[in-house]
Amino acid sequence: MNGVAGSLRRIGAMIRKEFIQLMRDRVSFAAMVSIPLLQLILFGYAINTTPRHLPTAVLAYDQSSLTRSILAAIENTKYFSITHHPVNEAEAEHLLRSGQVLFVVEIPAGFERAVRRGESPSLLVSADATDPVASTSALAALGQLVETSVRRERFNLDDAPEGSGLEKTPSPFEFRTHPRYNPAAVTQLNIVPGLLGTILTMTMLIFTALSVTREIERGTMETLLAMPIRPVEIMVGKIAPYVMVGALQAAMILGAAVLLFDVPVVGNLALLTVLTGLFILTNLSIGYTFSTLAQNQLQAVQMTFMYFLPNILLSGFMFPFAGMPTWAQWVAETLPLTHYLRMVRGILLKGATSADLAQNILGLSVIMLVAMVIAVKRFRQTLD
Repeated sequence: MNGVAGSLRRIGAMIRKEFIQLMRDRVSFAAMVSIPLLQLILFGYAINTTPRHLPTAVLAYDQSSLTRSILAAIENTKYFSITHHPVNEAEAEHLLRSGQVLFVVEIPAGFERAVRRGESPSLLVSADATDPVASTSALAALGQLVETSVRRERFNLDDAPEGSGLEKTPSPFEFRTHPRYNPAAVTQLNIVPGLLGTILTMTMLIFTALSVTREIERGTMETLLAMPIRPVEIMVGKIAPYVMVGALQAAMILGAAVLLFDVPVVGNLALLTVLTGLFILTNLSIGYTFSTLAQNQLQAVQMTFMYFLPNILLSGFMFPFAGMPTWAQWVAETLPLTHYLRMVRGILLKGATSADLAQNILGLSVIMLVAMVIAVKRFRQTLD
């Protein structure tokens, strides 16, 4: 009995010791308590596997009451939100290729007159099918509702007696859908380019998040501080090797994507290389910032994973970006992976140019500069 009692006392002492140590590490304790709750609220409201209010452009050459009826029907589905009214096909193509809209509805000239005459004109909907989850259900809803709207406009079905047979009248127009960039809805064409950004985010953050804290824990920081070297020079020296490592990783992943998964390279490979380098630098800068904020390597790893989770869930990698509420999209715009996914998918699948990706290039550049400034400011000139 005495042996059991002594063992329980020792276990109790260890438990008290661990609680005391945990309370002293306030950063870790606060993270364990607050971060899960924040992530639950953020992801619970933001993630939506049935996206609604998807950005849509309408290229209407026919300005008639029937056109207005069709546009009202489109928005009534709740799947679409008409955000742009391009004036020509070139502008509509730019909107679709840059990712500003996911759908372009084209209503030809004389559409209403052709419907009234029974000529069965065509109504074309081009869809960005790089993310099949976002486009498939929306196209199905659009086809059914718009056709119903045209039938009501032509035959006044609201006033027609039940069983009159008008509801079975052949379609007054031809509804054409044109899934672009991934017409076969191949999952790999959406996932594999996204994995390029996801893997780079994870590895680059972890590599650099440990850089400064590792120097402190090993006792080599004193040597660095004694040298005639400025903080920005230390930062550049620590980041530069990982830029080359990231470039090698990117080349391996892209090569495997083309050879193993048949991912096309429609756009400019040189542009993709430059933008991938920008993305790598951004993540390295953020990881270096974490290393200046953390007191030890454990905290640095914790910060890395807390930051990585929103990147993978809110960027559009796992769930449709356009289906998230507006406030969640604003949060996602501050994440590097959000911008890079648009760029890598745009270049590989759509043939997007730097002009098409200008907003994302600017956004990624701003994030990188902010992270670099914070990292340099936070770098400790002397040990605490």
